This record gives sequence, structure tokens and C-alpha cells, in this order.
Amino acid sequence: MAIELSKLKSHPHNSVELEQYATEGDLAAFWLLAVDQLDNLENKTVLDLGSGNGILGLGTVFLGAKRVILVEADEEACLISKQNTEKINHKFSAQIETIHAEIGLQKPDIPVQTDIVIMNPPWGFQTEKADRPLLEFAFSLGATAIYVLHSAKAKHVAAMAKDFGYEGEIVFETDFRLPPMYSHHSKKKSTTDARCWRFHRTGDAKIIESE
Repeated sequence: MAIELSKLKSHPHNSVELEQYATEGDLAAFWLLAVDQLDNLENKTVLDLGSGNGILGLGTVFLGAKRVILVEADEEACLISKQNTEKINHKFSAQIETIHAEIGLQKPDIPVQTDIVIMNPPWGFQTEKADRPLLEFAFSLGATAIYVLHSAKAKHVAAMAKDFGYEGEIVFETDFRLPPMYSHHSKKKSTTDARCWRFHRTGDAKIIESE
């Protein structure tokens, strides 16, 4: 799956303000396999917020998701996600929809009950609190599980989830690669510590904490 996801047409990376750092194929595959193990993607409806080229949402189709909704603010990225959808639909029969909307300025009409939300939102490094509209929208939908990749240093994500009645558990921590795509980058490449959260309702924890 990692190889297939890496073959998708890449994110255009038009906006530093939107902090458009794409999730790479290897990480996307690892993450989605963890989602499937914990919440079983078979026949589920998945919402990918800030979907970029669609790699995460489209990846769930490989694992049996029956409906995927991609929501992205960048118009060119939406076009690319539609092109990638066409590639995926040659192999699978899932229902996949791309919605062009900037959450916070627009409220996308999500037409069905969402089982799982998955998102790698802007982390707020370039534009303060840029992640909050996406997080608030995700937590407002009442999904069974919400998966968020964010900076390992971020303390507010779990606090926001709690305000909406969600509890959090850490799925994994990893180095997130930051390729030199924007003018302010001085290094050829760098990494930052990232943490993947699973947010769930009380009593639905899936990860056993080691003592």
C-alpha cells in the first residue's frame, strides 16, 4: 500500500500559510494500518479533513472503506485529489467525494454520518491557531474515532477534544519530514517530532498502556 500511495500525484504545496506539508506514502500506510487495526475500516465512512492530494482518505479505500469524503481548502489540491481518485477507482468501487472548502470560513455540508475522521491539520507554526477550526469541526461531528497527526509538543489538542467529550490515546510518535518547499527553509531537509492521537468516547479506548 505504501508503494501505491507514493505513486499518487503529489500535493502542489501552494501556500505556506496553510502549512501544506504532505504525509508521505510510508507514513500514511503505517498510520492507516494502525487505524484499521484499532477501528476496522471495512465498510466505514471516512472523512479526511485538510486532505491535500487525498493520500490519507484514499488510502482507507485500500483497507475497505466504503465511502470517503475529502475536504481541502486549496483548489489545485482538490483537482489533484480528484485525479488521484480516478486512479483509485480503477481498482476499487468506493464512493469518493472531494469538497473544496476552507473550514473556519466555510462550513462544508457533510452529507452522511461519519464513522472515522482522519487529519493532518496545519500545526499553527506559520499561522497561529490555524489548526483550531479543523479540530473544532472534527470534534463536532460525533464520529466514533478521530485520528489527528500533530506536533508532539502540542498540548491543546487533547484539551480541545475533552471539551467535546472525547478522550485521547497516543497511537504512535514519529519523525515527520519537512522537505525544503518554501522560501523560509534554510536546510535541505529537516524533521520534527509528531504524535498521532486517537480520540474516542468514554469507554472506547483501544490501546493498552504499558506500566
